Amino acid sequence: MLQVTANASQGTLGSRARKLVPSPVRRVAARFVSERRAAAIQRELAALAARDEPIMVGPWLGEVGFELLYWVPFLRWFTYEYGVPPDRIIAVARGGSANAWYASFAGRTYDALSFIPPQDFKRRNLDRSGSLGEQKQIASTALDEEIIGFVRKSEGHDVAVLHPSTMYRLYGPYWWGHQPVGWVRSFMRFERLQSPPLAVDLPSEYTAVKFYFNDCFADTPRNRVFVEHTVRGLAADGPVISLSTGLAVDDHDPCEPDIAAMQGIRHLLTPDTNLLVQSAIVAGARRFVGTYGGFAYLAPLCGVPASSYYSEPGSFSLRHLDLIRDVLRTENSPGLLEVTDVGRGSGR
Repeated sequence: MLQVTANASQGTLGSRARKLVPSPVRRVAARFVSERRAAAIQRELAALAARDEPIMVGPWLGEVGFELLYWVPFLRWFTYEYGVPPDRIIAVARGGSANAWYASFAGRTYDALSFIPPQDFKRRNLDRSGSLGEQKQIASTALDEEIIGFVRKSEGHDVAVLHPSTMYRLYGPYWWGHQPVGWVRSFMRFERLQSPPLAVDLPSEYTAVKFYFNDCFADTPRNRVFVEHTVRGLAADGPVISLSTGLAVDDHDPCEPDIAAMQGIRHLLTPDTNLLVQSAIVAGARRFVGTYGGFAYLAPLCGVPASSYYSEPGSFSLRHLDLIRDVLRTENSPGLLEVTDVGRGSGR
């Protein structure tokens, strides 16, 4: 009770202080603090790079969108900035994403789903999110430490660890609005993603589709009709491959119609390869169409045009959209991503 009272008092004092201090002064102070934090983190990274042992990066257990837009570019920047060769980097993720997206800077990879059965992983990952109060890996938990232990045992020796919480500490000022997109990009390195080819027969041209319900695309009758109409229209225009996996390793509920003209990929998947296979399908497509989310970033990062949709405008941060558009603009490819509000039919 004393702690609650103290926190409440601190919150009240903080609110009063914000009213007393002019906003330009607060912005300058916030930027100063974020620069100090970034400098401290850079010293930590330099010390890590200067050590001799291999560096395990991960485990990544979170969203695909943050993995593609922040974690992978952060690691690529780290290895390039501090001269860490691939043979020192051990990437650990889930669903085969490490093999799909980390190959340019990681000499070895492990998959969390090869250590922990998918149903147990989903349950324990939810428990991890609950213990932190959010899905993001802002701190290491028992699940992280167990996976790190598996990797150390498999390697047969100790390894240093670069945990995602370091990236969250570094990029926080951008997400909070204290720093512009150019600032956060100074700690990132983007390259076009090259997914390994699949040993399966695919149409010469096809559209990859991934519609599912989430916070920004709600399960409503209107959205179900929209998806049905969109997918049937795509199928009338040529081959369509659905990326719906049928695997219970995340909280995304697919909502695509069951039509004969649409091919599925479930027969190609195992839990520890599902993101690898989906990535390869997207990379080989002529276009991607689906819910606004992680795969809407994957497609343009592979050089594939993406049309993605949402229905709840206030449910996602525009900071992420600003970043991916800045990246595509820098690469002279702004037209690779179209994001549209299905309620208003307008793109952002």
